[in-house]
Parts: sequence; structure tokens; C-alpha cells
Amino acid sequence: MFDFETSVSGIEFKVRQLADEVKRLRADVSAGEARCRELEEALRNKEIIINNLKEENRIVKLGNRLAEGSDSTELKLKINQMIRTIDKSLEIMKEERWRQ
Repeated sequence: MFDFETSVSGIEFKVRQLADEVKRLRADVSAGEARCRELEEALRNKEIIINNLKEENRIVKLGNRLAEGSDSTELKLKINQMIRTIDKSLEIMKEERWRQ
């Protein structure tokens, strides 16, 4: 009887250890998933910033061309096209915010 009780106690102890390990691993996975979501959000924000800076850079380049005295009709068309692109981007960003 002593050996049987000792074996059962040993098994119970190991099961408790395994249960604690599973609980710890689940918490680690949950924390990792939360960190992944944070990093994905940060990445999206950085991409938006990069795109905004690219647009700003294009506008500055257009302004420089305007200052150089190139054809103003062509520049006006390009500016209007960029404004439409920016408006579309803003609409997409608004839609994404509403989905979240």
C-alpha cells in the first residue's frame, strides 16, 4: 500500500507541475500575442507616416518645379491628382477606424 500511495502522490505532484507549466505557457502565449498586436499597430502607424512623408516630399518637389517656372497647367493637373489621392487615402483611413 505504501508504494501505491507514494506512486499516486508522485503522479499528483507531477500533474500539478504540468498544470502550472501549461498555465504559465498560456500566459506567455497571450502576452506574446498582445505584443504582436501592438507591433502590428505600430507598423501600420509607421507606414501611414511614411506615406504622408512621401506625399509631402512630392508636394515639395512640385513646389520646387513651380518655382523653376515649368508649365503651370501640368503642375496644376498633378496637384489636383495628388489631392484626389490624398482624399481617397483619408477616406480609407476613416473606414479602417470605423471597423476597429
